Amino acid sequence: MLKSFIEGIGEYTLLLGRVFRNPGPFRLFYKRVLFEISVAGLNSVFLIVIISLFMGAVISIQLAANIESPLIPKYTVGYASRQSIIYEFSTTVVALILAGKVGSHMASELGSMRISEQIDALEIMGVNSASFLILPKIVGFVFIHPFLVLLSMVIAIFGSYAAVVFTGMIPHGDFIMGLELDFKYFDVVYALVKTFVFAFLISSISSYKGFYVRGGASEVGHASTQAVVASIFSILTANLVITMLMLL
Repeated sequence: MLKSFIEGIGEYTLLLGRVFRNPGPFRLFYKRVLFEISVAGLNSVFLIVIISLFMGAVISIQLAANIESPLIPKYTVGYASRQSIIYEFSTTVVALILAGKVGSHMASELGSMRISEQIDALEIMGVNSASFLILPKIVGFVFIHPFLVLLSMVIAIFGSYAAVVFTGMIPHGDFIMGLELDFKYFDVVYALVKTFVFAFLISSISSYKGFYVRGGASEVGHASTQAVVASIFSILTANLVITMLMLL
């Protein structure tokens, strides 16, 4: 298993070398990037909004329900909700969700092209198939993913506010005070750094798994599953490394 893992890392690295070499005509590349932004990003907006709204509400309700001591001010709920959303939920959890949705789609798309010999046809024509097919996916997803994360932050904070203020668990003024308490722009910078790294990992790893599919339709499904699992593992590992580097 260790040997296959090391071989996979090497193959993945060599593929990235091909991906970032000779992307082809800019006009065609630009159109493909816009298409990938639409497929990977805009089609995920509704899912992100729904998940963020409900998860934000759950976070604040759980915090408010567990703060029973009169010594703990109620504005703590707003502060803790904001930090939880910015630090982990809207970055790591959303990335894990999109690894399942976007990552599996990228892997299955490229896998289907591989087994139908479309990728082989591109290479016969002298086209750098890795750059032509994969680079727009990486650029498009890395571009749109931060906007999805920022949208998730806004929606999740609104869901937190609505859940505890409209139900009377926390007064409006206390929750807003908590949201504004000790806010640091570095928190958003930290979240966006993770966002860019996660987007690159999801798009590149999923594309790698699909690009090297061998066999039939069942292998495409297997590659999609491997892409999701590998993306999740890489996200969790990168999350730990970035957190240690930026917060310790």
